Amino acid sequence: MAEPRRRQILDLLAAGERPVNDLVERLGLAQPQVSKHLRVLREVDLVHVRDEGRQRLYRLNAEPLKPIHDWLSGYEQAWTDRPPAELP
Repeated sequence: MAEPRRRQILDLLAAGERPVNDLVERLGLAQPQVSKHLRVLREVDLVHVRDEGRQRLYRLNAEPLKPIHDWLSGYEQAWTDRPPAELP
């Protein structure tokens, strides 16, 4: 999650299933770079892939993000209750 390009991929896939060439176009990266990021995201089960003809279609698997969301929601009050002068 620390890698900005991987977050961009997750954002794109949140809108729906996409072929790798669409991700390459939208990210402005070379296909091998996008494939490497997708492989990492697949290894941690954040992305699923299926073959359709000659294309591989990637989709977000948001389920593993729920524990992170649940954990972070405990801090929401901490950043919303601070006076504006204290915000970075």
